[in-house]
Formats: sequence, C-alpha cells, structure tokens
Amino acid sequence: MGIVRAVCISDRRGMQKVNVETAQFEEGFGICGDAHGGNWHRQVSLLSAEKIDEFNQRGADVESGAFGENLVVEGFDFRELPVGTTFQCNDVILEMTQIGKECHTHCQIYQKMGECIMPTQGVFAQVICGGTISVGDEMKIIERADTRYTVAVVTLSDKGAQGEREDTSGPLICEMVEDAGYRVVERLLLPDEQKQIEQELIRLADRRQVNLILTTGGTGFSERDRTPEATMAVATRNAPGIADAIRMYSLSITGRAMLGRGASVIRNKTVIVNLPGSKKAVRESLEYILPHLKHGIQILLGDTSDCGGK
Repeated sequence: MGIVRAVCISDRRGMQKVNVETAQFEEGFGICGDAHGGNWHRQVSLLSAEKIDEFNQRGADVESGAFGENLVVEGFDFRELPVGTTFQCNDVILEMTQIGKECHTHCQIYQKMGECIMPTQGVFAQVICGGTISVGDEMKIIERADTRYTVAVVTLSDKGAQGEREDTSGPLICEMVEDAGYRVVERLLLPDEQKQIEQELIRLADRRQVNLILTTGGTGFSERDRTPEATMAVATRNAPGIADAIRMYSLSITGRAMLGRGASVIRNKTVIVNLPGSKKAVRESLEYILPHLKHGIQILLGDTSDCGGK
C-alpha cells in the first residue's frame, strides 16, 4: 500500500511541476491541465517519496515536482516493479508502461548534484480509468486487467521515415499479431541507421519491457540494410532457430530460400525477430511462426500456466 504525497502538474514540458494537491485524471489522456497528457504511453510519471528523501539527504534540497514527476508516492519502490504493474487510487487505474527515460538535456538538479534520479528511478503510466487523486489518498497494486503478451513493431525504411513511401508491412504485422492474441503497445517507423535502431531496441526491451519486438525491412544486401547488425549488437542471447525456421518455410512454399539476412535474438526477457520488408513475405513468415512464438515467450518468462507445469 502506498500513500500519495504530492500531485504535480505543469502547463509546459521541460519545466518543474507544481504540487496542486489534487487533480483530475482522464482515461486515455493523463492529468487534466498537465503538459504531458496525450495519446501516448507516458501520460503520468511517478516517483517514490523515499527516493526523493534519500536524494535530499545528499544535499539536493528539492521539492515535489522538481524532477518533472506527476505523482510522489510513499511506500513503493517503483524501479523494482515490472512494466505492466497496475495501480488503483480511488477510481483511478494506472498501468505502468515504462521504467526511466533518456536524459537528453541536463537539468538544474543535474548541474548542481551531478546526477538526476528521475531518469533512473522514475516510471511512467497510462490512465486506464479516470477519476480524482489527492494528497493523502491510498494507492494499491491490483491484478492486471490486460495480460496479453506485448509487442512492438518497428519498420526500417529510409524513404518511409522521410514520408516518401507508405509503410504497408508495419500495419499488417500489427493486424496479424492482434488477431493472434497479442497487444501492440508501440509502432515505430525508422530510417536504416544502425545506432538509432540499436537505441530503440534497447529502450523497447529494457524500459518498456515488451515481450516481443518484430522488425520489418532492413535485412537485404544493401549497405544501408543494418537491421540484423543492430539486432545482434543488442542481444544477450542468440536464438537463430526462429530466423532459420522462416527461411526454411520460405523454401518449402516457394522452392527457394529467402536471401534476407534476418536475425532472431533474445535481449533479457524480450524476443526480437527480424522480418522481411514485403507484405507477402511478412504474411507468410508470421503465419508460420506466430503459433509457436507464444510458447517460447512463456518459457522465457517462466509462465508455465499453459505448459503443463513444465
């Protein structure tokens, strides 16, 4: 059980927030009057009161809202909770969607202390049900409303990222995985830049903790096709059987093996699979591997509910 110690908002991004004591939370948006509200996964930010107290004991002397956090809560170490944890406070239900964030510009706190705890200790959430939260209210962890495995879909295309070509494979992947019982939580369209691909794969696996990342494109023989290299660079374990199975299936139905260089790996608790760029190849690949991927994810997460306890 946690206790809300501050409810903070600001009318502009990049500003310290002010403790307004009470606020209205809107489903699918965030906090009314707060600049970070919107149709995205970082609608509400949360920070443990104990982490702020520890930081102040080192001489920071900051007040609630100084890190840009919306809710300061005593009793939870948010950093130790997994993405997907669901909180209830009065009628408000929040689902944790991301741990920490990248700090692109050093704030005044960082300049004074040489560090800022929000990028490492703060978490983000979406508003699942709206209502009012005030200082002193109790917050508790409840059972997750949506237990489907989560998926991020990443399309790699220079022309697509520049708006010169329509992405048709990404939407197809989203449709097929949703129909197969997964939940798509993020979709990206990126240029074939290896460093950027690596950064996004790491963010999706480590901060968003998605169960499955499916990429499409960037697996050919062109020098600009760097998706397999980026995928292998972020791996903690290799899982070549998935990519090999896709190639063998292509051989069985087309009479030739695909020449794509797609890779398949594991990063911590996330499976990453490179798919080809064409709609036809994407459809064929997913029709074959989707029925089998869930079992692999279950084993990876230690979920034996559908595995006969083994």
